[in-house]
Amino acid sequence: MQKGKNLLKNEGMHAGAQADKFAFASILRKTQTPQEQKLWSFLRTRPKGLKFRRQHPFKDYILDFYCHSAMLVIELDGRQHRSNIEYDDDRTKVIESYGLKVIRFDNSEIDHSFRKVTRRILTFL
Repeated sequence: MQKGKNLLKNEGMHAGAQADKFAFASILRKTQTPQEQKLWSFLRTRPKGLKFRRQHPFKDYILDFYCHSAMLVIELDGRQHRSNIEYDDDRTKVIESYGLKVIRFDNSEIDHSFRKVTRRILTFL
């Protein structure tokens, strides 16, 4: 089995995501949470000149935010993630197997420590 960048290169930046994921991602972009809106307002300015995508289909998942050139995934965790820890861990392992770095923030961090969040993101770019 191929690893990391080679796997991503061969499968493309969507890693074989199915059409239904693209349709659902479109819906999610139209119904963002306040925390997603706030983070997107920062990421859409292209920090360090890098383009981010929101609600990006990838394999069987939809990534909250994705920067292909930095190989970075940013995930926001709301209340539903507290009961899905095992699923999130497995999902992260699959994503990281493509050579991508996954960083997670709790919604409360976006609400109360946004400057700290943006500084942390910048360290990965």
